[in-house]
Amino acid sequence: MVKKLPEVEFIVDENKLTVKLTGDWLFENNLPHQNYALSDKGDSKIVRVEFNTSQIDSWDSGLLVYLTKWLEYCQTNNIDFLDQTLPKNIKQLLDLSQATPEKETNRDSNPSSGIINKLGTQSYEIIDEVSEIIEFSGQCMISLVKILFGRGKIRWRDFFLLLQDVGTNALPIVSLISFLVGLIIAFLGAVVLRKFGADIYVSYLVGYGILREMGALMAGIIMAGRTGAAFAAQLGSMKLAEEINALKTLGISPIDFLVVPRLIALILMMPLLTVFADVIGILGGMIVSSGMLDISTPIYIRGLKEAVSMPDFIIGIIKGTVFGIIIAVSGCLRGIQCEESADAVGKAATSAVVTGITLIIISNAIIDFICEIFKL
Repeated sequence: MVKKLPEVEFIVDENKLTVKLTGDWLFENNLPHQNYALSDKGDSKIVRVEFNTSQIDSWDSGLLVYLTKWLEYCQTNNIDFLDQTLPKNIKQLLDLSQATPEKETNRDSNPSSGIINKLGTQSYEIIDEVSEIIEFSGQCMISLVKILFGRGKIRWRDFFLLLQDVGTNALPIVSLISFLVGLIIAFLGAVVLRKFGADIYVSYLVGYGILREMGALMAGIIMAGRTGAAFAAQLGSMKLAEEINALKTLGISPIDFLVVPRLIALILMMPLLTVFADVIGILGGMIVSSGMLDISTPIYIRGLKEAVSMPDFIIGIIKGTVFGIIIAVSGCLRGIQCEESADAVGKAATSAVVTGITLIIISNAIIDFICEIFKL
């Protein structure tokens, strides 16, 4: 079968332009361009464009591309695009192509510039994230100071429930992880120190490692995964249900009403959880010492007294307090930033955990660096 080349004929009738299409409108043929310009032909009075497709023998998506260009041309020049004369299947495909907008892509970019642009975009996003965290932390601190000086109010019933949730209810998981961490540190110390005949120094390693680093760090990571995610999910669900907007409408600050009670609860409970984690971790190390190295409890405790001092204990408490502030701020911030979609709450909880743990590790390194400078 001989294929006919696609042809276009323009017919002007007063204020209407009829585009007559003939031949085989296939991509493999040399399709004509949509190059009709009203200004060039002096047809500025044309207000309608329709199509005569009765003499088209065959067609594929090339015809749709041609018609789409005409549709865009009509929209740009405020001309009515009459698609009633088009066959039903072509009209449906044309409507479908307009229902889903084309995804904007940078076709001219090369891989190298794409990587540079991506790095630059991510850098700006990180800067924006840091700015939002700093701004939100400042708002929380201002609200906290107002409440401490009696210029703000919180619901004490909700506050004590939060204390129970972030404190008492967190003891089982903190106990388990801290105990296992103490066991692991003591076991690793026993394996290494036994080679040098220095078994008795296991208590030095456990005491210094738990009190100064691992006690507060593990408690912070556990609470970031447990409480930080819970805060983000709670506030995200409230935002999804328009409850936060309702508070703003009533003139109630969401930070005063929702964020500050959670912040105070973690500031009070994280030091206590850190002390609890220290005790459980040291107990786990003592079990390994007595079971593997035959070190008695009095000798183990005496080693602890020689290895650690009060500054080590206080530094651990300070770290726990800082970690509590980080967990509360990151969890509440992600909850308030939650988008209004079905999966947004889960994403907010995940983001709260990632942000919290990342900031905990960074702040731990900063505190250790400061302690090293001041020889603490």
